[in-house]
Amino acid sequence: MANQLWCSNGIEVSFNPHYALTTLKKVEGSLQAFPYRSAGELVRFENVGLRYGVGAETLTDVSFSIEPQSFQFLTGASGTGKTTLLRLIMQALKPTRGTVVLFGQDTSLLEKDGLTALRRRMGIVFQDFRLLDHLTTYENVALPLKVQGRDEVTYRAEVTELLNWVGLGELIHAKPPILSGGEKQRASIARALVAQPELLLADEPTGNVDPSLARRLLRLFVEMNRSGTAILIATHDLGLMDQIEGARRLILADRRLYVEASDG
Repeated sequence: MANQLWCSNGIEVSFNPHYALTTLKKVEGSLQAFPYRSAGELVRFENVGLRYGVGAETLTDVSFSIEPQSFQFLTGASGTGKTTLLRLIMQALKPTRGTVVLFGQDTSLLEKDGLTALRRRMGIVFQDFRLLDHLTTYENVALPLKVQGRDEVTYRAEVTELLNWVGLGELIHAKPPILSGGEKQRASIARALVAQPELLLADEPTGNVDPSLARRLLRLFVEMNRSGTAILIATHDLGLMDQIEGARRLILADRRLYVEASDG
């Protein structure tokens, strides 16, 4: 499988590991993907099935893996189970059968504290944002770093610059109830990225923003991938997926997952 460092429309994206920002420089050519060989898997599903109640399975015999620093899209028609599959990865749902291995650990053998520790190695962009209404935009985005026990003085500039980059610099002190849907989406993305997770799960992350900003946010995912984060974006937007040449596509249809081989 090919993993990627990307050039998009002649713009090379490089990552600042301290501030999660973009430095852009012109290069020749268009989208390019560069191979990466990983040392192990972050996620592995083996014959996973999920059933609600006594009806037919929602997902059947799902098997796939996600490697470090890989980039993939999860796609399929509405109602095929994209959000459900993400919830299985983040362990918000338990499979009816099969095995889910995260970061080398069989999740069926883990207690609550163990699962919490694994979730902290992920960044998650929820479709419904899940921002805390009593916290400011800055406080929401900084929350993963605060949970890690870091002193605010060590991350204040980092969070502020990330908020500026996603276009929320003037809303640092605003609280979610006064933000638009697109602004909440950007805050949710910034919160998921700020701790530079090993794995990022994003559920329709550009669904509430205009095309120009969607492209800007996609570049942010690309640079995080370059810095070492594996990316899984759930989307039905073919135009978005076409912007990343060589990204693997995981396709849900008829309750099953099909893996489309990447170029290279």
